[in-house]
Amino acid sequence: LVAFATLVFAGIAMMPIGNWLIEPLENRFPSLAQLPEHVNGIVVLGGATSPATSASRNQPSLNGNAERLTTFVTLARRFPTARLIYTGGGRSLNKPELTEAIVATELLTDLGINKSRLMIDDTSQNTMDNATRAFALATPLPSEVWVLITSARHMPRAIGAFRGVGWHDIIPYPVDYLTSINARAAIGFNLRVGLNRLRAAQHEWIGLIAYRIMGASAVIFPRP
Repeated sequence: LVAFATLVFAGIAMMPIGNWLIEPLENRFPSLAQLPEHVNGIVVLGGATSPATSASRNQPSLNGNAERLTTFVTLARRFPTARLIYTGGGRSLNKPELTEAIVATELLTDLGINKSRLMIDDTSQNTMDNATRAFALATPLPSEVWVLITSARHMPRAIGAFRGVGWHDIIPYPVDYLTSINARAAIGFNLRVGLNRLRAAQHEWIGLIAYRIMGASAVIFPRP
């Protein structure tokens, strides 16, 4: 048993198993080279802030998904008339009144985004909630162009959920990549990174299957 466990952990540390599982997720919706000239609105999913650290340190704190918000700011400046929706309701356990949305709003306004442009959902607890509440806030018309920002590995599940609530034509804008083009050739020895990547891949693949079973998505692996 000890030898088997050692071999398993050595394999996770040395081989890019997590990358192999994440790569199909991140490649499913290609990175956009350009967007339409006019965009009516932009939706960004929560998960990029750390409410607990923000509460402890009394300043906005970001985590490894920070590109969701930095890209949101970039596109908000590029399309100054676009409506902006932030959806995410994670909370600090020690200070439950401090939500992801509050931290994100403070950061976004610090970065120059006019607070009057922001429509905030601070109640969503998962991606299905994100889709439902963002759709209710946007009430998008068929002729409108909307963009969805989230981590590339999360985009298939997010698109499945958004299509599930009737938002079939929202444009996916994946960010926050974990893998590179040559990820299959990356061999090293880092158990922590290997386990983190494996956990991230497991979370998304199980989520895709669960969303299909629950009816939140019409297919297991949504495509462009």
